[in-house]
This record gives sequence, structure tokens and C-alpha cells, in this order.
Amino acid sequence: QGRMWAYTVGFTVLPHVGGFLGWFVNRKEIPVWYEKLKKPSWCPPRKIFPVAWTVLYTGMGYASYLIWNDLGGCSSKAIVPLGLYGAQLALNWAWPPFFFGAHNLKMALIDILCLDGLVIGLMCSWYRINKIATLLMVPYLGWLAMATCLTIRIWKDNPEQKPGKSE
Repeated sequence: QGRMWAYTVGFTVLPHVGGFLGWFVNRKEIPVWYEKLKKPSWCPPRKIFPVAWTVLYTGMGYASYLIWNDLGGCSSKAIVPLGLYGAQLALNWAWPPFFFGAHNLKMALIDILCLDGLVIGLMCSWYRINKIATLLMVPYLGWLAMATCLTIRIWKDNPEQKPGKSE
């Protein structure tokens, strides 16, 4: 029973690790660079993002624990469902360095479009295993849809500056 508690906490906390590191490494770019970007009127206020990501990472982490538990740990049956989870988590964690760190809006857009596809695939894979785990991913997919639209708009509305050109 004590060990299961540790697994539950570990799986639930794991997504927060990359999210926190992404914020920590890129935090200085937010006031300097991000605030100067042209953004649509429907862009959520900056204060919403840490709250939203805390809720979303907690939900997805716990959902991954449910899948892991239902499949009996790291069994051969878990390779695809947890592999999809790991892949989408890697793309999720890669987005801030592309967007905030490298200011590479095109790579951030490619990343988030791939992320959307992986999360949809993950949810299809998880549905037959655990419907609650799948439902816990719905708010994440909704937020990703908004974040994808926002990334597209920011990419379109903020053309990349070519090196050596000044306006």
C-alpha cells in the first residue's frame, strides 16, 4: 500500500518537473521578449498559465499512473500507451525552449501540431484501458487546442526577422 502511494505521487509529479524547468530556464524571456509580441485579444492573461499548467500536469500525471497501474506496471502491454505518453510529454517540455528560448515560432508550431496528434493518439489508445484516465486528458487537449491556435496566430502576426535586416 505504501509503495502504491509513492508510485501515485511519482507519476503525478513527473510532468511538473519538465514544466517547472521549462519555466525556470525561460522565465527571463517572458517580460523581455514575449510581452512585446503581437498577440490576439483572446490570449489568456499571463497569470492564468501557471494555474492552468499546474491543474493540467496534475491531471495528466495521475491519468498516466492509472494506465500504468491498470496495465500491471511496465509490462509489454504498457509499451504503446505509456510510450505515447512519454513522447507527448517530451514534445510538451520541448515547446518552451523552442518558443521562449530560441524564439523559433515555426519550430514551436511544428512541435505543438505534433503534440496535438500524439495526445489524440494517446487518448484513443487509453480509452479501452481506462475511461477515467482518458477523461482526465480532455482538459489538456482543450488547452492544447487553444495553445495551438495561439501559437499559429503569434507565428503569423510576428514574422521572423532575417539576420542583418533592419526596418
